[in-house]
Amino acid sequence: MAARINPSILTADFANLERELGRIATADLVHVDVMDNHFVPNLTFGPRMVESLQRVSPLPLDVHLMIDDPDRWAPGYAEVGAFSVTFHAEAAADPVTLARRLRSLGARAGIAVKPGTAIEPYLELLPEFDQVLVMTVEPGFGGQSFIESTMPKLALLREAVSGSGLDVWLQVDGGINERTIVTAAEAGADTFVAGSSVFNAGEPAEQIALLRAAASGHVH
Repeated sequence: MAARINPSILTADFANLERELGRIATADLVHVDVMDNHFVPNLTFGPRMVESLQRVSPLPLDVHLMIDDPDRWAPGYAEVGAFSVTFHAEAAADPVTLARRLRSLGARAGIAVKPGTAIEPYLELLPEFDQVLVMTVEPGFGGQSFIESTMPKLALLREAVSGSGLDVWLQVDGGINERTIVTAAEAGADTFVAGSSVFNAGEPAEQIALLRAAASGHVH
């Protein structure tokens, strides 16, 4: 199975985002990190910016909400056309109701967990989600180092997804490069967010191909 590569525009040139999107057109989706300076200590995009990106992006948008009160705000991102909307388990009051709302608006529903959050409470809820994002760094900033101790969570998720026959994508985000993508794929990930390693490369398209090739032989 081919690995999905979703470059994060967190490390792109914000002054030239349309051009930057064109440089990653060979990827699978564009990962958009929405941060509110409350849930994480950083501030990035909001709904209007995502709507603008939606108009010019050659690829579907994979929106990752690192925000407080996603129960209130997440549906707005589905309404502007995001392909996938992922919110944090630690921030949502009612993850299942929110996931169902996102699906009803036509988006894939994703749930994310920080490195220190246990995955076991969410395993029985997997049918409610289209994607589970295991953060492999503390959310908030790009360029951090991969936390390998998050891999057992991925292995549990892969076992649960494979055993149930569900079509749930298992995504990792943080510190993904040619080496760590293999580690994550072997643990069970099939969808990979890469920011610095793509946008800091001379040729992003070549780096995307390199990452995809490195992971694809190990994806379950």
